[in-house]
Amino acid sequence: MKAENMKLYYSQNLNPRVAVAVARYLKSPVEYIAASPRDPKHEEAFRSINPNTLVPVLVESERRLWETDAIACRLAEVAQSDFWPTGRLLPELIMWLSWSAHHFTRAGDMFYFQNIIRPRYSIGPEDTKGLADALNDFHRFAPVLDDILASRTWLMEDRMTYADFRVASVLPFAEKAKLPVKDYRNILKWHERLCEIDAWRAPFEGLS
Repeated sequence: MKAENMKLYYSQNLNPRVAVAVARYLKSPVEYIAASPRDPKHEEAFRSINPNTLVPVLVESERRLWETDAIACRLAEVAQSDFWPTGRLLPELIMWLSWSAHHFTRAGDMFYFQNIIRPRYSIGPEDTKGLADALNDFHRFAPVLDDILASRTWLMEDRMTYADFRVASVLPFAEKAKLPVKDYRNILKWHERLCEIDAWRAPFEGLS
């Protein structure tokens, strides 16, 4: 399907960062639009773009795609890129996306929210139980990733794919989020490799 008048609504938060990094990496023909859909001044108007009033959102003519993974899939399709693997590799990609969403990034997201988002917007007291549970989960799943990366440069075969971007979602925020990743040497080296890619290291460079 040909791309028409593509607009990517984003913020500089965790999931939108991944979507923007994908678009920059694939050199997608999108117009980047910074948005604050949860701002009370903008929330109602944004419902026509995404009824969830969240970003990222990819608007293409009359079509609207929300959720980062769907946007990455579409942008790879437009670019005719194997950054989103298909065929026999597709089930493995879905495995990594699901593992990220339900395990590794889910644990990291609690640190991101509690240590970055909550104080930034003065959202209630710290969820100490939630952080304790997330700490246990992170130290359960991070060794899995670290062990796999001991013998791999990238997550899938011998090349970087969207699986790497998605599983690494929280790592750019690791220091500010107080993510306990310092003892996982292979994860850190893997993320260093990702940071050699301009689109991952600085996805918002030149954007408002």
